[in-house]
Amino acid sequence: MTSMPFSFTTVGQIHVEWGGAAKQGELLSSWFPARNLLIVTDGGLHKAGVLEPAKSSLASAGFKVTVFDAVVADPPEQVLLDCVAQGRAAGADIVIGIGGGSSMDVAKLAAVMLVSEQQLSELYGIGNVQGARLPLVQVPTTAGTGSEVTNITILTRPDHSKMGVVSDQLYADRVLLDAELTVGLPALHTAATGIDAMVHAIEAYTSKHKKNPLSDAAAREALRLLSSNLVAACKNGADRAAREAMLIGALLAGQAFANAPVAAVHALAYPLGGRYHIPHGLSNALMLQPVLEFNMKAAAPLYAELASPVGADVAQDAGCKAKANAFVKRLIELMDASGAPRRLRDAGVAEEMLPQLAADAMLQTRLLGNNPVEVTEADALALYRAAF
Repeated sequence: MTSMPFSFTTVGQIHVEWGGAAKQGELLSSWFPARNLLIVTDGGLHKAGVLEPAKSSLASAGFKVTVFDAVVADPPEQVLLDCVAQGRAAGADIVIGIGGGSSMDVAKLAAVMLVSEQQLSELYGIGNVQGARLPLVQVPTTAGTGSEVTNITILTRPDHSKMGVVSDQLYADRVLLDAELTVGLPALHTAATGIDAMVHAIEAYTSKHKKNPLSDAAAREALRLLSSNLVAACKNGADRAAREAMLIGALLAGQAFANAPVAAVHALAYPLGGRYHIPHGLSNALMLQPVLEFNMKAAAPLYAELASPVGADVAQDAGCKAKANAFVKRLIELMDASGAPRRLRDAGVAEEMLPQLAADAMLQTRLLGNNPVEVTEADALALYRAAF
C-alpha cells in the first residue's frame, strides 16, 4: 500500500438503470432546476431514433430540447464552436452528451464555453479552464471511451494534430448508464470500444504518474468485467448481462485513467485518428500488442498482477515473467476472438506514412511521459512497423 499522498476525483453521481434513457425527464427534473436543454450527439444516433425516448420523456417533464447532432469522430474544433453557437442561440442552461466519446467530449467543453469568456485556444492543456460551467449530464451509448467519467476533451486541430483540454470542470454532474442504449451497437464497434476500455485500464495500471490504490482497484475490476464479457457482447449484441457488464467496466476504466493517465498506446493511436479517421477504439486496439511487448521490460511485474483479472491461463504460483506473458497472450486471444482488425494495413494505413505517424506521435508529450518505458521517434516508427 502506498504512503504517498494522492487524489481520486470522479463525477458527482452515477445512475445505472436498464431503460433509464426513457426516464430522463423524471430523473433530470429531480436533479436540476434548469429547463432549457441542449443535447449533444451525432447524426447517426439521431437519425436512428435512439434519442426519441429521451426527447419525449424530457418534453413531457417540461424541458425545452434543442439537439445539436453534427458531432463526428475525432471532432474538429469547428464542430465544438458550431455546437456552442447553437446552444447560445437556444439559450441553453443545461447540457447532455448522448453518444460515444466524441459527443460526450464536445458536450463537456460546450457546457464550459456557453458561460465562459475564454477562447478555445486558452483552454488547451492541463488546468486552464477558469470559472464554472452549465450543469452537465453524460449518457454513453458505447462501452468504451469512459468519457462520461473523465475530465478530458480531445479535439482535432486544423493541422490534424490532436489537442487535449484537461480540467476538473469537465467532470459531469451526473452520469446515466443505460446498457439498453448499447444493444444496437454492431459487433465491430462493440469489439473496438471494448478493447479501448481495456487499454484505458491497462495504461492506468502501468502509468508512471499518479497510479494509486483506488485507480488500481478500478482498473483491475474493469479488466475482469471487460475480459469476461467482450466476446459474449460481440457475438450476441442483445445479451443484457454482457452489455451491462461492459458498460460498467468501461466506466471503471474511465475512472482509473482519469486519475492515473494513459500513455504510449494512446500517443500512437491519436495520429491514426487524426490522419486516417480510424475510430479511436480501433486505433488503440491496433497499437496495443506492440506497445505491451515494448513495455514488458519495465511493466512485467504489473502485467503479472493483471493476469488473474483477465482470466489468463497460468498457475497461481507461476513466476512474474510467466504471468506477464500469459497476460499478453490472453489479450491477444481476446482481440482475435472479438473480430476487430489487427493490422494497420487492414485499416487502410499506407506503409509510406509510418514515418509521418511516428513524427506526429512525438507531439503527444503529455501521454508519452506516462509510459513506463521512454519512447523515441525511432521506437515509435518500430512500433508502427510492428503493427503494420
